[in-house]
Amino acid sequence: MRLNVPLLDDQELAAVGEVLASGYLTQGARTARFEREIAEVAGTTHAQAVSSATTGLHLALVGLGIQPGDEVVIPGFSFPATANAVIQQGATPVFVDIQRSTFNLDPGLLESAITERTRAVMPVHAFGLCADMDPIVAIADRHGLPVIEDAACALGGLYHGRGAGSLATAGVFSFHPRKIITTAEGGMITTDDDALAERIAVLRAHGAVRGELFMEFVEAGFNYRLSDVHAAIGSAQMRKLPMILHGRRTRAAELTERLAGLDGVHAPVAPEGIEHTYQSYVVRLDDDIDRDAVIRAMRAKDVETTLGTYGMHLQPYFRARFDIADDALPETTRAHHQALTLPLYPQLTDDDLDTIVDALRDSVATSRREAA
Repeated sequence: MRLNVPLLDDQELAAVGEVLASGYLTQGARTARFEREIAEVAGTTHAQAVSSATTGLHLALVGLGIQPGDEVVIPGFSFPATANAVIQQGATPVFVDIQRSTFNLDPGLLESAITERTRAVMPVHAFGLCADMDPIVAIADRHGLPVIEDAACALGGLYHGRGAGSLATAGVFSFHPRKIITTAEGGMITTDDDALAERIAVLRAHGAVRGELFMEFVEAGFNYRLSDVHAAIGSAQMRKLPMILHGRRTRAAELTERLAGLDGVHAPVAPEGIEHTYQSYVVRLDDDIDRDAVIRAMRAKDVETTLGTYGMHLQPYFRARFDIADDALPETTRAHHQALTLPLYPQLTDDDLDTIVDALRDSVATSRREAA
């Protein structure tokens, strides 16, 4: 049983076929349509398609003027692309610990991480659950800092009625096959800032502005565009978005119900007013359970699982460069070792859910004996 299976059918095949038949494959009318569809869901004025969420984060940083030597505050617990985008711009990521219950950046620790070199804050909506954005934005505003939502997993997520991607200066979504919808590879930057949107539009296309007869190059830009082939897949996926979100939330609730009472396993939570997308269903295991042994045991039962995501300070590159002690980010360190991602997608059946829970129950019991 796989972690995730994208919901694809003849609609995506037909959409790609139409693009191929048109002979216009690069960024064009279908990309523009896809952008409008994402902007509507996010609730923003602008949505600009890019080649991935990673390039989207990088473009947002460039567009906001982040320079070498600047600092950008991020949570310690995320896929390394969050930090990589900062480093690619020559800036320094400053890691802040997370809340145990949500896996998101702890707003109570944000203020102390801000220095005279801080130029932006970039919270992550872990696994599709919006970070607690109101206090994060309030703190950033007091310091005159822009906020970029790493909303890679959170398309369709809501924070007190507002869409993920609309909660700060800019937001960035991912359309990797494990995300809410997929374009195979791709991303989107959302914002209500007209000037930022205009600059990103130039930067993502080689720094070019199209004139009457030809282009003029006004920036040292990038080739971060999304093709119409990918965008056509995205638009077909967007027609399924309500069904996908409903299916994920329904299956997550059913899985949580089945996990109730399973000793040592803590199901994901969504604070009041925040609607989770459940891009990933991530449980936390008690410290006396060997999480890696659980992954191996589940694999032996033909159920794919993995870690939640990465304590970035524990990865070789970041460890060597920043030398952050484990106890400096205690909740991030714990989550790296004890968070477990279980299969979740709308196509799962009731029998599949029972199989997941039965396999997890047996694997946890075995791992406890091995750890003792």
